[in-house]
Formats: sequence, C-alpha cells, structure tokens
Amino acid sequence: MDRIRNGLARLKQKLRGSGNPTVAKIRRQRALRNRVWQGLPYIRVLLFTVGYLWLLVIPSPRLGQGTYIDENALQPGQVNTYWNWGDVHRADRILADLEQLRDRNASSDEIAQYAVKEFEKYGIPARKQHYSFDTVGEVINGTNAYAVLQAPRASGTEAIVISASWLSRTGEGDGTLNLRGVSTVLALASYLKKYSLWAKDLVFVISDGYLDGMQAWITTYHGETQPNMKADPLNLQSGVIWTALNVDYPGHSFSHLGLFFEGLNGRLPNQDLMNSFSLISRYTGGVPVVVYDHVDPREDRSRPSLLPSWLPGPVKENRDVQEFASRARNIYRHMNYQARGAASGVHGLFHQFRIDAFTLYAVPATGPHGFHAIGRVLESTLRTCNNLLERLHASFFFYLLVAPSTFMKIGSYLPSVVLVGTAMLFSGLGEWVNAGWKSHSADTPETQDAKVAKVAPRADSPRWKRRSRPVLQPIVIMVLTHMLGALLFLLVSSSLPQIYGPVLFLVFSVIPLAFQTIPPAPATHASIPSVLKAFNLCFASALVSITSVLNFSLAAALAVFLGIPLTAASPSPTASRPARLGKYAAYSALALGWLVLCPEEIRRAVWNWDVLRVWFAPFVCVVYVPLVLQAGLVCLLPS
Repeated sequence: MDRIRNGLARLKQKLRGSGNPTVAKIRRQRALRNRVWQGLPYIRVLLFTVGYLWLLVIPSPRLGQGTYIDENALQPGQVNTYWNWGDVHRADRILADLEQLRDRNASSDEIAQYAVKEFEKYGIPARKQHYSFDTVGEVINGTNAYAVLQAPRASGTEAIVISASWLSRTGEGDGTLNLRGVSTVLALASYLKKYSLWAKDLVFVISDGYLDGMQAWITTYHGETQPNMKADPLNLQSGVIWTALNVDYPGHSFSHLGLFFEGLNGRLPNQDLMNSFSLISRYTGGVPVVVYDHVDPREDRSRPSLLPSWLPGPVKENRDVQEFASRARNIYRHMNYQARGAASGVHGLFHQFRIDAFTLYAVPATGPHGFHAIGRVLESTLRTCNNLLERLHASFFFYLLVAPSTFMKIGSYLPSVVLVGTAMLFSGLGEWVNAGWKSHSADTPETQDAKVAKVAPRADSPRWKRRSRPVLQPIVIMVLTHMLGALLFLLVSSSLPQIYGPVLFLVFSVIPLAFQTIPPAPATHASIPSVLKAFNLCFASALVSITSVLNFSLAAALAVFLGIPLTAASPSPTASRPARLGKYAAYSALALGWLVLCPEEIRRAVWNWDVLRVWFAPFVCVVYVPLVLQAGLVCLLPS
C-alpha cells in the first residue's frame, strides 16, 4: 500500500513539476491552450470529413431498423373486411359517370354537384364550397364537394377525413385525372354508411385541382384566413380531425400501393399511421407496399437498374450495393420534398393543423389489383384509425423512411449535419480569436513583476498583442445584406422570374459592391472582413444546427452549400483587385445563380408561398442568399 501511495505521490510531483505550483499550473494551462489552438485546423478538417462522410453513408444497409407499431390501441389488421364485388360494381358505375363528365369537359361546379348528389343519394349530408386564390400571374378558381357522416356511437368530437383530389399527384399535378380515386371515395361512402360501428365522424372531401382545393377547404374548416384566398364558409362541420387518408388512383389497375407522407415545411406524420397501413396492405389486401412509386427493379425485371451501366457485373449484382442504391433513391426524393418544404401530396396540407395524414398511391400497372383490393385496404385502415382513444403520439415524428419496412431514427442521421455545423462554429470562433490578437516578437521587459517574469515566454518566442475588433461595420453589412434579400424576395414573388431572372441576378450581384465604400479599419485594429467572416460562420453554424431538428433535409442542403464555401472565404490582403472580384463573382453565382438556371423551380416556390404558405422561397432569399453574399464580401473587401 505504501508503494502505491509513494508512486502516486511521485507521479503527482512529476506532473506538477518543480518550483512554484501556481506557476506550473499556469504553464500547463498555456500548454494545453496552445496545443488545442495548434490542432484546431485538424479538428475542423476532421469534423467536416466525418460529417460529410456520414451524410453519404446514410443509405447504408448497415444502418436503420425495422418498423413497428408503438400504439397498442391501433390493432391493425385485426378485423374482418366486408367490402365485396357489389361495392366494386358501384365504384365502376361512378367511374363511368365521371368519365362522361370528363369527356364533355364539365366545369368544376358540375363535378362538385355530381359528388354532392351521390353523397345525398346515400343519405349523407353534403355541400359545395367555392373558392379562389389570387396568385402571381393568375387567379385560381374551383369548387370542392364534401360530406359528413355523423358517428352513430359518439358525440362527434373527433373525425377522420377520407379525401381524393380531382387531379392526381402524378407528375406533381400535371393534369392527370384521379378519376378512380374519386370513384373509390364515393363508393366507400356508400359502403361505410351501412355500419354503425364508427366512433368518429367520417368526413369525405372531393377537392378540386391538385393542392389548391384542399388548402381552401382545410383552412376554412379550421377558421383560418389567407389574404389572397376567398372561400365559402363550410355549412357542415365536425369535430377535431385526428387522421386523414388521401386516395390517389390514376391508372386502370395497380401493382403496388405507394406511401407519400411529406407535409408542408418539412412536417412528417406519426409513423404508427403508415406502419399500420403497410401491415394492412400486405396481410389484409395482399398488396405490396413501396415508398413513393419506387418499385424495386429486383422485384420487377422490366424496370431499369438503379446502378450505372459502367459498374462491373459482380458489383452490380451485390445485394448490399443494390440495397444501397434503392435506399439512396428513396432518401434523395424525401430530401427533395422536405428541403423545399413541398407537400408530396394532398395529405401534406393536413400536417399544418397537427393532423396525421398520408397519401396511398396506386402505382399504375397492368394488374393485378383494382377497386376490390384498395377498398379492403381502406376499410381496414379506417377501422384501425377508429380504434384510437387519443391522438397518435407514441411513435416517431422525426425519421427517414428508407424502405417500406425500414426506417432510421433521428439519432442515426442527425449527427452528420451537427458535425458540419460544429466545424463551422470552430472556424468562426477561430477567426474571432485571430481578429483580436496579433503576433509579434519582443524581448521580455526587465521591469516586469518577478512573478509574471517567471511565467513569461522565452524571449525568442512570438508574443501576442491584443487589438480592437471593429464590430459595428460587419453588423451593418450583415443587416443590409439580409434587407437586400428581403427586397429580392419581394421582387421575385411579384414578377415573372423566367423573364427578369438574369436582370435580377446582375442587379443583386452589383449592389453589394457598394460596401467597398466603407472605410477600412485603422492599422491597429483587426480588418473588417476577418470580423465579418467570424460573424458569418457563427450565424451560419447556429442556423444549420437549429434547422437540423426542424427540417433535417434543409439543414443537410445548407451544410453542403454553406459549410465549405463559407469556411473557404478569406480576406486577401495581397491579392489584386481583379482576383478579389473573381472570387466575389464565384460567390455571387453560388448565391444567385438559381435566378437564371431554375425559372421553373422559382415558379413552384412562389406558387407554394402564395397558395400554401411554404417558407422555402423567403428562406432562400432572406437567409441563404445574404449569407453567401457576405462570404463573397469577405473576399472582396480590402483587409
């Protein structure tokens, strides 16, 4: 025991060193700070590398886990279904009527009137709702039809919505009609009216257009208003909507049922609802489920391979590589919807009111399924939703659905973006420290206090001198660039970008050049660009980290487009003016190039903002563009 005690004492003395313990402690702290500071560039590179590599391996088959049901009350697939061929015949008859309306180019009001008459024929109260949206370049008019089947066994304080839009989501609402989806909902209403087992109201909605009709209906239902929307009040009301199912059946028959689940501004439904539907579809309806309309080429050899043709045969036939490609396709499409804040279907409009919803999409094929299979699946899914005693809350709201029966928890993918944000934060803090200190060589003064002299660095080592940091000018630049972004959004949302895009690109690239008139900081102060870069990186880091929880896909896009470019921006005291202008031009292209290259995407983003209140367009203009322009100014301004 004494040996151990003596050994610990010697080790402690060795760590402390000889001499004054306080001086030794100060030296150790200085050595640790110097070691961390010297290793900071390597730490940043490591964080960036791990973060970006993590993003790339998210589709790996080694990650993720099987889906499961958390809410015991759901009991999916535990009931007998009674949808039969007589109901299929009724759906066929309704389809024939809808085809006649299509062939004679019936108006929206005529189609809605037909749906109302069908609902009333079944003994379900129904009404029409006229609406209009005043958007950039056009006025959208339409008519919705809706009906409310009161719950015979409850007070009607909760409701389930079954909907179908007149236009299918095929081609993102390119004009393909959803006739069989509408037929399914109308026939289902007639069938469900015969049963008294419902504990919740059933609300049937036939919405006009693709997304605009349901936006008008759901917004009016919840008593909300939009400045550019006019809609009739709803004469029929029900209770709080807990769940919603949207039916999209554009083809003659289908081979798979696809899941579309992304909502506005990156919202997702509770996973239990989709997991229940997947189980019911496979085991009750006998219909395989896919994510979106992505049928795996391994199941259908007629579909093209997901892998490039130049890959060697053994690699293309490797199961892990094929699974990686399949998951990567699903994740890419999910991120494409979520990052832009776009809804992947009509269901996405419900999420803004805390309603769990998804679209079941009948993937067009020559067979083997039709009205009979989709009716059984819908009946059993509605019975499952009818079992709920409270809102869905037990399962996940943050996830990546990489396959129909496989998902990733938030802890499996979130660190990738957080690591990139941390690397940006370290870069910003490093710039702030560099801006506040300047190294120079000097001998140790002989008049120093004895204690200070004992811990002073060697005479031949570099010494650091504190200098003032100009804070006001960088803050003014940041505020003005964000105001410039707000002006850009106002112009983009009130004009035709496909015509004025190149003009806006030139104008908003040139305006920031006016910041060159700001007088440089005195020689004894840090340069304005260095402080601007520190603020820019710290703000961008906070933005990426916070957004990663709210909308992971948008945060991942920001990490890619902001991480390396903002870190690489640096003041160039010795660079010539043409070189600085060249760097600024590159950052201007990164910030504003979409004005020239993506006119169709701009039109969609502006339409989504006008009609659906999607924040993607203002976010890009007011947040993303100013941040990149600030990085360009770091390279441009004299230091």
